[in-house]
Amino acid sequence: MIGLSIKSSIYFKKLLPVFLILCLLFACKAKETVTEQTEEQVTVEQAQEETEAPKQITEENNIKESVKVSYNVQRPPSGLSGIKGRVNSSEINPVNYENPDPDILRQMGAEQYLISFFAGEQFYRAGNMDRALVEYNNSINSNRDFIEALISRGNLWLKKKEYTKAIDDYTRSIRLDSGRAEIYNYRGFARMERGEINLAIEDFTRSVALNKNYVDALVNRSYAYYQKGDYNKVIEDCDQILKLEPANAYVWNRRGSAWYLKEDDDRAIRDFTEAIRLKGDFATAWFNRGNAFYNKREYEKALADINRTISLNPSYTGANALKDKIMRILD
Repeated sequence: MIGLSIKSSIYFKKLLPVFLILCLLFACKAKETVTEQTEEQVTVEQAQEETEAPKQITEENNIKESVKVSYNVQRPPSGLSGIKGRVNSSEINPVNYENPDPDILRQMGAEQYLISFFAGEQFYRAGNMDRALVEYNNSINSNRDFIEALISRGNLWLKKKEYTKAIDDYTRSIRLDSGRAEIYNYRGFARMERGEINLAIEDFTRSVALNKNYVDALVNRSYAYYQKGDYNKVIEDCDQILKLEPANAYVWNRRGSAWYLKEDDDRAIRDFTEAIRLKGDFATAWFNRGNAFYNKREYEKALADINRTISLNPSYTGANALKDKIMRILD
């Protein structure tokens, strides 16, 4: 296309509407179809495997805290991986299609809002967020009802952690088209980041209503329910996810965490064991199963799991402290 003559460009100008429609169809398709890419890289956050430190056993000599002596072991909190669900870098990156050259589009007589939009996508792909934002703004200023630019700008705000601005763009997009499940998922994620858990759940629920097999929205909602402490709902969502993705180790761990916090250690152990079977280097699942064995007073098994956690991640938060407690018990 770079060597187009003026006569050729006149010819191609007639094909411009079909060309642009095909590009936008590929754009929409790429934004909606993300579950195939999330098996190995569920989220950027999931790879970090964040875990809180276990609560301390109450000691007789804990005079400083003035607590009443108790020999009941308090349940250490279960670690969660994948704390933000499934809005991931592949989903909010620009669409995966061969970008048309904005100069060629201009030569072919494309409208400015489309030229700016495609230029914004190219800058986004290159990691130049400032230039991408300028182009998205130009596109939206040229056509305030162009939903693709609004969604892309919302995704850009999401990556920049400007959640209020992201929500505004997603809300405008929903007003233009209320039937696209992914927009509710994006907005729900932004709301969850702002701590608006109930509103986030509403968005994820609307997303699932539009697409019952939308795994990303289900994973996000399961975490929102986890934050809310509604562990029955977490389990329900995880049940549905595992029917669609039975090899998702992170979801097995999340459901195990919910069973754990419902004080059903046996079911928790089964789920953590499956997570470990699917992903042998999953330090969080090893740590969680060790906690569950610890609560069942199966200290040898707990110690083996905590040792495995430490071998995978020597600085794993809480693992060494829990190992010390187990060693004191076994001694």
